[in-house]
Amino acid sequence: MAQTAAALSATSALSADRVSGANDRVRLGLIGCGGRGMLVARLMREVPDVEFAAVCDLYPAHLGRAKEWAGSSAKGYKDFRRLLDQKDIDAVLVATPDRWHAIPTVLACQAGKDVYVEKPLAHNIKEGRAMVAAARRHDRVVQMGAQQRSAPHYAEAARIIRSGELGPVRFVRLWNYTSMFAMGIGRAPGSDPPEGVDWDMYLGPAPKVPFDKNRFVNTYRWFWDYGGGLVTDFGVHRFDSAHQVMGADSPIAISASGGRYGLTAGAETPDVVQVTYQYAGFVLSYEACMLNAHGAAGRTPGKKYYQARGTDDRPHGEAYYGTNGTLIVDRIGFEIYPELDSASGPGAAGREEKFEGYRMERKEMSADDATPLHVKNFIDCVRTRNRPATDVAIGHRSSIVAHLGNIAYRTGRKIHWDAAKEEIIGDAEAAQLLGRSARKPWDLI
Repeated sequence: MAQTAAALSATSALSADRVSGANDRVRLGLIGCGGRGMLVARLMREVPDVEFAAVCDLYPAHLGRAKEWAGSSAKGYKDFRRLLDQKDIDAVLVATPDRWHAIPTVLACQAGKDVYVEKPLAHNIKEGRAMVAAARRHDRVVQMGAQQRSAPHYAEAARIIRSGELGPVRFVRLWNYTSMFAMGIGRAPGSDPPEGVDWDMYLGPAPKVPFDKNRFVNTYRWFWDYGGGLVTDFGVHRFDSAHQVMGADSPIAISASGGRYGLTAGAETPDVVQVTYQYAGFVLSYEACMLNAHGAAGRTPGKKYYQARGTDDRPHGEAYYGTNGTLIVDRIGFEIYPELDSASGPGAAGREEKFEGYRMERKEMSADDATPLHVKNFIDCVRTRNRPATDVAIGHRSSIVAHLGNIAYRTGRKIHWDAAKEEIIGDAEAAQLLGRSARKPWDLI
């Protein structure tokens, strides 16, 4: 699969030339035709002068659905490498399970194609670094699907905090809550793979195991071989936004605790986990809970909240605690709860101060999910060759945070992180979890 430097340069130049004008047609390939892949593909096709020239999935049911959607002129593949061989494709959308993010992305870059890849960037940190290196080596546009980077309300939240309006922020709390109690994904009886599915190909770089329905399609991310549970699934969005809002890049030290307490059937990743990250100048706490969907309280009547079901729950969000107020934000809006002018706590006991007001104004902003803006940003960058909103290096740094949280949880030890070298300091056992030995013949990166 290797190409010469001259051939790669020529391929990249040809691809760039094909979409050099702002109104030129962009031809895409979809790799991974499940629910998320189809949703993002539909949004991409709504951008003017965009079409899908090929679709790929090793699950016949998904492939057939995608082929019908893409149209009779689009080609269908079960092997993504054949799609990458198609010369008239400018860019690919990679919406596969996590373990299949890195290899198609690296090979797409080698083939002179730009890439929109879903989060987390990769299954592990070393794979993510290989993706960044490939994008830079071949001068490719690579965007991670962390759409909150394209959301105007997150840009406004970042402006408020960086301007000092909220006061110094020394504590950030992030959370993802969902209720899968009591059965979780259950236990799947032994069976053969669905007809037409190449199970060995599906496993790819992961260890070979017998077919298990729970390791297939929707529930794969609850197994360490394929994903990292809620921390890498929803958590990467939260970490990426915290970096954007706080102007941060990486933690210094990480510790975690948790376990599988209530969901005892059919999975490996924790159903409750809490990770504490030490950054330069602030502490970040991340919580993931699969036993209760409440998350946090405090809601404005009539305001919509991301994935809220009841009248009080806030299952996903971020809280930035400044000395003047608290800014709470999720995918579809934010609110600021001001601090009182007067102090509280033991030092204020016995005071009879008159209430004088708040340290800042109460604010709120509502928004829509920014995925349409995010995919348009990618298409625009394919045409202009600018770096996208969640460039591969940004996505890598945000995904690292999630991976380090899982490493701290799995080892049961505090992790010290050297961001410049991308190394765990003084813990060889933990460092083994920065990557893994991929199963042949997929040991390509």
